[in-house]
Formats: sequence, C-alpha cells, structure tokens
Amino acid sequence: MTERAEITLEIGGEDFDFEIDVAHVTKYINGLTQANKIAPSHNLLMNTVKQDQKAKLKPLLAHPSTTLEIAGALVEEFQPKVEVTVKKRSSTLSA
Repeated sequence: MTERAEITLEIGGEDFDFEIDVAHVTKYINGLTQANKIAPSHNLLMNTVKQDQKAKLKPLLAHPSTTLEIAGALVEEFQPKVEVTVKKRSSTLSA
C-alpha cells in the first residue's frame, strides 16, 4: 500500500499538485457523514494541495459538487488498486 503520494490533477485546464498520505485519507473518510460531505472534501483538498497553489484552488471549491468531484478524483487516484469479488452464498443453510 502506498503510504504517501504526489498526485497532479488537471482542474479547469490548470495543473494542481497534491501531497497526500494515508492519514489525510483516514481523516477525510472519518469526517464524512450523511449531513457533512463538503467540509471534509474541502479540508482534504486544501490540506494536501501545494502551499503556493492554495489561492488558485480555493475559488474552484466554491461549488459543492465541484469540491466533491475533485476530492473523489484525488482519493481514487491515491487508493491502492485491489480486486474484490463478492461470492454468492448457497441458498441453503447448513445445520
């Protein structure tokens, strides 16, 4: 599993560089609730984008769905690629 990564996302024709690690993603996931998705997404992006790009990124996060889309792309790129298969259970229970 990748503990830390540098990821570049092109947003609106401009490149943004993020430095993300497992602790950032854990904090993000733990902060997500039914009523609170935007704030954790915004915090993840602002805490991981390179310092000199924060001012350019912030206006792009004004729309909540854009914030979610960018955070989703960042987390998807960071997460390890694993294959998960759900196997069907037998319809009869053993005694």
